[in-house]
Amino acid sequence: MNIPTIPSDRLRWEHVVPAGTHWSGLVRRGMALRFVDIEGGANVSLLFFNPEDKLERYNMPDTLKAQHTALLTRGHCLYSDMGRIFCSITSDSLGWHDPLCGVSDAALAAKKYGVAPYGAKRNEMIRNGRDSLLVELGKYGLGKRDLGATVNLFSKVTADEGDGTLHFYSGHSPAGGTVDLRFEMNTLVMLSTAPHPLDPNPAYTPKPVKLIAWHADAPAADDICRNFRPENARGFLNTERYNAC
Repeated sequence: MNIPTIPSDRLRWEHVVPAGTHWSGLVRRGMALRFVDIEGGANVSLLFFNPEDKLERYNMPDTLKAQHTALLTRGHCLYSDMGRIFCSITSDSLGWHDPLCGVSDAALAAKKYGVAPYGAKRNEMIRNGRDSLLVELGKYGLGKRDLGATVNLFSKVTADEGDGTLHFYSGHSPAGGTVDLRFEMNTLVMLSTAPHPLDPNPAYTPKPVKLIAWHADAPAADDICRNFRPENARGFLNTERYNAC
C-alpha cells in the first residue's frame, strides 16, 4: 500500500533505536509514531502502559478476541485491560505483525547465540528482549510482574492447523517497511529491538528501527480503525469518555 506522507509542519521528532537495544517514552494522545525498518529484517517488541495509572496496560487476549484476529495490521486497535484503546494501526506496508510470541530471554539467547556480555564485548554485547524491557520497566517503578505479552512489529508467525506448530517467516519485512500507530490516549511506550524469539538465524543480527513522531488527525466518524469491528467503536467511546474526564 502507499505510505501516507507526513506533513512537515506536523513533524515533531525522529529517533533511531540502535540494533539490539531498547527505548521508552511518553507518547501523548493525538500523536502518531511511524516505525521504519531501516535495513530489513527488524523486530520491535512493544509494551504499553497508562502513565496516569500504570496498573492499566496492554492486553493481548482482549485485543485479539475483540477484533477476531490472530495477527495485527491496518485497522486494528491495541487495547488496554480496561477496554480502552492505547493506539490504532492506521498504516501498514506489511500486512502482518505478530501479537503472540513474546520476547527472547537470557537462556534462549545464550543457547542460540552464545554468551557475549558487556564486560567482554561492550556495545557488541548480546541483549535479549526480556532483559531489555526490564531495564525500561525499571525506569518507571515497574518490574518483572509487569512484563506481559508484547506486540512484535515487522515479524510474521503462523500456526499449522493440525498440531499448532509455529512458523517464523524470515525476510517478511524488507528495508523501508513501515507501520504507523496513532495514539488515542496518553501512553507510556517501551520497546526492544532484540531479534524475535523464533527467528531461526543462528547469528545474532538485530536491526535498527527509526521512530518518527508527528501530530495526527483525530479519528473521524468514518475512520477505518473505529469501524473495523463493532467492538472498536465501543473501545473508542470508552477511551473518549476517559479522556474527557
